[in-house]
Amino acid sequence: MEEAGSSPDDAVLFFGVSLVLGIGSRHLLRGTRVPYTVALLVLGFALGGLEYGTKHGLGKLGAGIRIWAAINPDLLLAVFLPALLFESSFSMEVHQIKKCMAQMMLLAIPGVVLSTVLLGSAVKLTFPYNWNWKTSFLFGGLLSATDPVAVVALLKDLGASKKLSTIIEGESLMNDGTAIVVYQLFYRMVLGKTFDAGSIIKFLTEVSLGAVALGLAFGIASVLWLGFIFNDTIIEISLTLAVSYIAFFTAQDAFEVSGVLAVMTLGMFYAAFAKTAFKGDSQESLHHFWEMIAYIANTLIFILSGVVIADGVLQDNIHFERHGASWGFLLLLYAFVLTARAVVVTVLFPLLRHFGYGMDVKEATVLVWSGLRGAVALSLSLSVKRASDADQPYLRSEVGTMFVFFTGGIVFLTLIVNGSTTQFLLHLLGLGKLSATKLRVLKYTRYEMQNKAREAFGDLRDDEELGPADWVTVKKYITCLNNLEDEQAHPHDAPDKDENVHTMNLRDTRVRLLNGVQAAYWEMLEEGRITQSTANILMRSVDEAMDLVSTQSLCDWKGLRSNVQFPKYYRFLQMSRLPRRVVTYFTVERLELGCYICAAFLRAHRIARRQLHDFLGDSEIARIVIDESTAAGEEAKKFLEDVRLTFPQVLHALKTRQVTYAVLTHLSEYIQDLGKTGLLEEKEMVHLDDALQTDLKKLKRNPPLAKMPRVSELLNTHPLVGALPAAVRDPLLSGTKETIKVHGTILYSEGSRPTGIWLVSTGIVKWTSQRLSTRHSLDPILSHGSTLGLYEALVGKPYICDIITESVVHCFFIEAEKIEQLRQSDPSIEDFLWQESALVIARIFLPQIFEKMAMREMRVLISERSTMNIYIKGEDIELGHNYVCILLEGFLKTNQTLITPPAVLLPSNTDLNVFGLQSSAMNHIDYCYTAPSYQVEARARAILFDIRSPEAESDMQRSASLLSPKLGPPRTQSKEHIGLLRWPQSFHHRSRGPGNPSLAEIGKQPGSFSARALQVSMYGSMMDDEMHTAQPRPRPDRVEANQKHSSSYPKVPSRPLSNTRPLLSVRSEGSNMMKRKSAPAPAPAPAHAPALAPFPALAAGRHHRAITEDGNLSDESTGEEVIVRVDSPSMLAFQPPSQGN
Repeated sequence: MEEAGSSPDDAVLFFGVSLVLGIGSRHLLRGTRVPYTVALLVLGFALGGLEYGTKHGLGKLGAGIRIWAAINPDLLLAVFLPALLFESSFSMEVHQIKKCMAQMMLLAIPGVVLSTVLLGSAVKLTFPYNWNWKTSFLFGGLLSATDPVAVVALLKDLGASKKLSTIIEGESLMNDGTAIVVYQLFYRMVLGKTFDAGSIIKFLTEVSLGAVALGLAFGIASVLWLGFIFNDTIIEISLTLAVSYIAFFTAQDAFEVSGVLAVMTLGMFYAAFAKTAFKGDSQESLHHFWEMIAYIANTLIFILSGVVIADGVLQDNIHFERHGASWGFLLLLYAFVLTARAVVVTVLFPLLRHFGYGMDVKEATVLVWSGLRGAVALSLSLSVKRASDADQPYLRSEVGTMFVFFTGGIVFLTLIVNGSTTQFLLHLLGLGKLSATKLRVLKYTRYEMQNKAREAFGDLRDDEELGPADWVTVKKYITCLNNLEDEQAHPHDAPDKDENVHTMNLRDTRVRLLNGVQAAYWEMLEEGRITQSTANILMRSVDEAMDLVSTQSLCDWKGLRSNVQFPKYYRFLQMSRLPRRVVTYFTVERLELGCYICAAFLRAHRIARRQLHDFLGDSEIARIVIDESTAAGEEAKKFLEDVRLTFPQVLHALKTRQVTYAVLTHLSEYIQDLGKTGLLEEKEMVHLDDALQTDLKKLKRNPPLAKMPRVSELLNTHPLVGALPAAVRDPLLSGTKETIKVHGTILYSEGSRPTGIWLVSTGIVKWTSQRLSTRHSLDPILSHGSTLGLYEALVGKPYICDIITESVVHCFFIEAEKIEQLRQSDPSIEDFLWQESALVIARIFLPQIFEKMAMREMRVLISERSTMNIYIKGEDIELGHNYVCILLEGFLKTNQTLITPPAVLLPSNTDLNVFGLQSSAMNHIDYCYTAPSYQVEARARAILFDIRSPEAESDMQRSASLLSPKLGPPRTQSKEHIGLLRWPQSFHHRSRGPGNPSLAEIGKQPGSFSARALQVSMYGSMMDDEMHTAQPRPRPDRVEANQKHSSSYPKVPSRPLSNTRPLLSVRSEGSNMMKRKSAPAPAPAPAHAPALAPFPALAAGRHHRAITEDGNLSDESTGEEVIVRVDSPSMLAFQPPSQGN
C-alpha cells in the first residue's frame, strides 16, 4: 500500500538507488571471493532495517522502499522471473544440457519430492507451532526450491567448471519449476481443496507436461517468426524479450500450468535451435542485452529480498519478543535444510555418478553446499502471508508471518554463509585449479605474447610525427609478462615422459583443435558459407566429439555421417507414389545439406590445423592430432567427389549462393567504411545500404537452386537412347520410369528373371557375382552412360550378376517388352543393341583388359576395332593372335565341350596372365575358353575385339587425349588433314555435295548407331536430330542382302553394294596412320578401305573363316568414302578422302 505523502516517483528513486548500489558492489568486490549478490542482500537488509527499525526512516527513499515492499508477490515473480529464467536457460549449452539432463531431472523431480517430505516431517515433528501435515509439507515444498536466480549469479562469479555449472544451474531451473508445482498442490490442499491419489498425479502431470508443451509451442512459433526477420537486431531482441513474458503469463494465468517450466523450456529450445539465427552484431547485441537485463533484475531482486526480510522481522517484532525461541528454530531449520539437501544427493549419488558426465564425491559436496534459496522461495512465502491475512478459515495470520520469517532467514543464511564460502570450498577441494598441462600452455603463451609484443613494438616504435618510443618503459606497463627469465619451453616437452602426461597433452591438443573448428564454423556462418540448420548440426558434432577426446581420436565426423548419408526412409520415399519431381526435390535438398556439411568440415579443419601448427609448431602431439584431422576428412572428400560426378549442379548452386552472399556483404562493408571515413553522407550511405540489404533478403528467401536437367535431356544424352532415331525412340521412352537410387541399393540380383534394363544417367554402380570371379577385377565399377541388364533382356536369361549402386544414382528403367519391340523394329538397331550389351559383358568377363578403359574408350573400341558376326552351323572360328571373341548367343563346341553364351573365346596360344588368368584356374572357370578353333553347333552371334598392343592402347589413349585441355603449341595438320572440318561448330555450314552425306543418310548406314552413341557419349545431345529421321529398314531384306557376301553374314562393318553409297567408318586418326605404316607396299589399298573389315573368304569346299592379324579386307567398290575421325572425345571431324591417294 502506498502511504500518505508518498508518490509513485519515490518508487523510481528506489530503483535508481538500487542500481547505484549494485554498480558499487560489483565494482568494489571484483576480484574478491565475495559474490556481489550477497553484498546486495546485506545492503537491502540494511535499507529495510533503517526504514522499518528507526523512527525517522529514510524519507522519500523510505517511501519508495515501502512501495516496492508492498508489491504483490505474484507480480514480483511475473516481473523478474521470465527475464532471468530465459537468460539463464538460453545461455546454457545444448550439448551440456542433453548430457546432464538425466542428472538434472533426478535432482529436480525425485530430489524435490524427497526434500519436501524430509523438511515437512522435520518441521512437523520438531517445531512447536501445531502445524498440520498439509501446512508442514507446504512449508517443506516452499523451502525445497533452490533458487536459480541466486545459484546462477553465484556460479557466474565463481567460474566453476562447465560440467558442474550446467548440473547445478539446470537443476536449479528445473527444481524451481517442480518445487512451485509441489507448492501449488499443497497450497490448494491447505486452502481446503481435496485431492485423491489419481487427482494428484493428474494435477502434477498437467501442470508440468503442459508447461513443457506450451514452452515448445511458443519456441517453435517465435523461431519461425525469426526466420522472416532479416538483419533487424532491435526486432530480434524485442521478440525474445516479449515471448518470454507472454509465455510466462499464458502458462500461469491462461492455462494454470507452471510458468517457470514454460519459460525454461522456451529458453532451452532457443539455445538448441535459435542460437545460430543471431549472427555478427545481432548475436553480440543480444548477449549484451540479456546480460544487462539479468544484471538489473538481480540487483533489484536481491536488494528487495533484503528489504522484505527486514520488513518481515521488524514489522512483527512484538511477535518475536513473545516467541524468542523462533530465532533458535531458524538455525535449526537451516541445519534441516542442509541435511535434507545432503540426504537427497547421497541417496541419488549412485545414479548421479552413472548418468551424463558422472559425478565424484568432491562435486557432490559442492552440489550440496550450493543449494541456495532466494527470491522465488521468498515470493512464495509472501503469497502465503497474503492469503493468511485474508478472511478465510484455513490459515491463521500467524502462520503467514512465520512463513515469511523462516523463509527470509533461510534465504539470508544460505546466501551469506553458503554463497560467500562456495569459492573457498572449490579451492579447498581443488576443483578450480588449473591442470599441469594448462599451466604449461599458459607459460608457453606468455612467451609467445612477449614475442608478439616485441614485434608490435618494432612496427610502432617510430613515426614521422612523434618520433621513437622507449621499450623499457613500455615493458614496465606489461606486468603480465614479468618474471620470464627462464628459456621458453614447449608445453609438450614435459620433464616426466610418462603415459599419463602424454594422454593429457593429447587430450588438451584435441580440445584446442576442436575449439578452433567450432570457431571456424561460426565464422563461416557469418560469411554465409553455411546455413543456420547446417551450423547447428556442425556445432553439435564438435560438442559430441569433445566428450570423447580422452579415449578416442578426433571423431566429430562420426556425428555428421548420418546427415551426409541418405536415411533409410528415402528408400520408402522412392517406392512411394509421390511425383518424381517431389522425390527429386527432397533428394537434392539432402544432397545440398551433405555438401554444405562436407565442405564446411574440410574448411574448418584446414583452418584449425593451420592455427594449431602456427601456435604449437611441429611437436609430436600436434602432428598426431593434425594427422587425425586430415584422416577424418577423407570421407567428406569422397562424398563431394561423388556429388561432383553425379550431381555437379548441386555444387554449382551452393558455390553460387556463397559467392553471391560474400559479394553483397563485401559491398555492404565497403559502404559502411565509406560512411565512417566521411566520404559518404549518412543519407547516401543509408540509401545504398538499404538496397544491399534488400538484395541480401532476396538471396535468403530465394537462393539459387540446383538446376536439374529435364528427363528428356538426361535420356537424350544417354548413348543408347541418343543414338536411336526419333521414330523408334519416342515409343521406347513412353513407359520409361525415372528414379534416384541411394548408395547401396540393389538394382537387380544375380539369377533373377530380367524384367527390363537400367540406363545409368548419373552416378556409378558396382557389380558382384558368385559365379564370376571378381578377384581379378581391379575396380568393378560401371559409370554413367552404362546400359545395365541389356544382354539378359535380349537373350531372356537370368541376370548374370548383382548390380549395386555405389553412389547416388539417377537412372531410368525400361521394361523388357519395350526392348523386344525395339529389337524387332530394324536389323541395324538389333545389331546396335547387341553391341551395347557387349560393353558391359566385356568389362565383367575380362576386367583385366577392359576395366582399364573408360566407357567412352570402350565405345571407340566398339566402333573402330570390333566386328560383330553371325555364324551358321558347321563353320569353324579361328582367332588371330590379338583377338578376343565374346559369344553372345548360339552354341559352340571345342574338345567335346559345349560352349554356351555368354562366354569368352581366346586363341590357343594366348598368354593367360595378360587376362589375369592362370592355366590351373581355367578348369574352374566356365565362361572362358582357349582353343585353336571353335565349331559352330547352332546359329551363333559373336563380337570380336582387336586388342593388339601397343596400337590398340595408343588408339584408345589418343581418342581420349583431349578430355582436358593441354598446354603447348597446336599440332600441325598433315596433308590428309587439309580441309578437315571440326564438328559441331563447322559441320552444318558445309555444303552437302555428293561426297558430303547428310546425317539422315549416315543414319541409314549399318554401324552408324555405334558411331552416334560414341558421339552422344562425348558431346551429349548436341548432335542434330537429322540422324533420327532415318526410316527403319524392313527386316525381310536382311538375309538376302547379307547372303550376297558370305554365308556368315558379317554385320559391322558390312560390305556395301556397288550401287550404294560407301559406308561410314568411325576410326581414330592414329589407327589409320599406324595401319598405313604397317601395311604391305605392293598393291596400294583404296582410300576408302574400312578400318576393320570382315574376315577373309572361306576356304574352298568348307565353311571356315580365319581372323588374321591385320584384319584388313580390300573393297573394290568405287565412290568417295566419308571418314569420321575420332581424334578425342572433344574432337570429331568429317573428312572426304584425298583425290590423289
